[in-house]
Amino acid sequence: MNKQIVKAIPVFEGASSLNTLNDNNPLNTINVNFYWRSGVKGKGITVAILDSGCDTQHSNLSSRIVDGANFTEEDGGHFKKIDDYNGHGTHVAGVVSSNNSNGQITGVAPEAKLMIVKVLDKNGTGSIENLINGIYFTINWRGSGNERVRVICLSLGTDEDNEQLYEAIKFANSQGVVVVAASGNQGTGNIKDVNLGYPGAYNEVIQVGAIDENLKITDFSNLNNQMDILAPGENINSTHLTNSYKRMSGTSMAAPFVVGALSLIIQDIEMKLNRTISETEIYGQLIKNTKKLGYPFNVEGNGLIYLNKGL
Repeated sequence: MNKQIVKAIPVFEGASSLNTLNDNNPLNTINVNFYWRSGVKGKGITVAILDSGCDTQHSNLSSRIVDGANFTEEDGGHFKKIDDYNGHGTHVAGVVSSNNSNGQITGVAPEAKLMIVKVLDKNGTGSIENLINGIYFTINWRGSGNERVRVICLSLGTDEDNEQLYEAIKFANSQGVVVVAASGNQGTGNIKDVNLGYPGAYNEVIQVGAIDENLKITDFSNLNNQMDILAPGENINSTHLTNSYKRMSGTSMAAPFVVGALSLIIQDIEMKLNRTISETEIYGQLIKNTKKLGYPFNVEGNGLIYLNKGL
């Protein structure tokens, strides 16, 4: 059994005041209205959140969850018990597709469906073995209408490369599943420093770094030559435990912005083409929806996610 550990540790957690989403709204930062104004909000797209589970009773999330699985030992290892005792997974899920049922939080793709795969425990840690098993489960999952997961969100990571994890990622790509991962929070604030976290650093993964409210790369964000894209990751307001809300910071918060954006892109393009598009096509369309921030390519990748290009 592989004892390697994966972790999801936010840089900051803080209380969330009510009705403050319009202050430096990260949805505006990534220009979601480019798709929203034409009614594209992720309908028909299922994404998987591999994390600490989810508050399945949260008023903003309960209607979005289509299925789930538990790969941890919590709740006696009950396979269908996906309750979140940490809060990280619930926060990430809300960034993707909170449905704004009470006027508080709207996710990037509020009509996308969520498949919750619990691979982290209440401490935000889990085994690499459970993560790998969760990835294969996600790839092979089929819904009641034979739908499948299109995008995997991995707001977690490890400092060590792992061959079995890499094989799972490559298999996901071969099956048309896009994998998005946080770059990690071991940055130094110096853009010349290289910090690698896995699976984000694999070439087959869309690795996401974090920017702040001023569109500057955060000091905590890992940077390396495998960076693909940047997204908001500081002071992000989203869903939390017991039907609450919390502000959190980290590349863990940045990754789900890209996952939500991909949901919009996939829905829009497949409606227009009337066919399923490949993982390579999805990545190509994502990169069209970016803008440079003035950093070197090996620091910012293709730039900030900014939705402004249709098919």
